[in-house]
Amino acid sequence: MTGDGAKGVKQIHQTPSKIDPQSIKGFMAEDEGQALAEAARLAGTLGPVLEIGSYCGRSAAYLGPAARAAGTVLYALDHHRGSEENQPGWEWHDQTLWDEKAQALDTLPSFRRNIAAAGLEDCVIALIGHSPRIARHWTTPLGMVFIDGGHTMKAAFDDYRGWAGKILPGGILAIHDVFPNPADGGRPPFEIYRKALESGLFEQLSFVRSLALLRRLG
Repeated sequence: MTGDGAKGVKQIHQTPSKIDPQSIKGFMAEDEGQALAEAARLAGTLGPVLEIGSYCGRSAAYLGPAARAAGTVLYALDHHRGSEENQPGWEWHDQTLWDEKAQALDTLPSFRRNIAAAGLEDCVIALIGHSPRIARHWTTPLGMVFIDGGHTMKAAFDDYRGWAGKILPGGILAIHDVFPNPADGGRPPFEIYRKALESGLFEQLSFVRSLALLRRLG
C-alpha cells in the first residue's frame, strides 16, 4: 500500500497479539485482517485509528498491535448489543453471548477478556455507545476509520456520515462486507463504499475479499 500516509515511514516493528485473532469470535477472514493491520500501521502515523463494530474483538486484535506500532491507539466503538443479524431468530445469533438478566445480547465481557488475553489493553480503548451519538461529539482527527457496524441502510450511512469527514488527508477509510455483486451479500456497505468514491473525497487503494480500503484525498 502506498500513498501520502506512507511518506517518511520507515520499517516499523509490530509486536503481535498474544493470541491468534482468528481464535476470537467474529466474521473477518485472516487475509482481510492482515490487510487491515497493514493499513493501520501506515495510517496510524497520521493519527488514532477508530473501528465501528468491535463485536468480540477479532478486528481489534489485528488493529491494536498495528496502532501501537505506529505510536497511536485504537478506539474500538460498539454498543455491544449486537447488530440486527445477531439477534435471536437471525442467522448469526450466538446464544452464548445472550445476557438472560438483561434479555439482550452482550458482547462486552467477551471483548474485554479477549483484549486482555491478547495483551492489548495499553493500545485498545473501548468506546461503548451508539456510533452517531459519539460521532456528533468527536473532535479528534483520525488517521483511519474502519466501518463494520450495523448493516441496515440507516446504520451504514449514519456511520459513514458521522465519521468519514473526521479522517485526515492521506488517512484511510476501510469498509467491511462490501459486495459489488448483490448475490454475495447485503447492499448497505457497498452503497457507502460507492458514496465515498462518488464524493471525490476518497480514492480506491485495494480490495481484499469484502474489505475495501480507500484513501482520503487532501
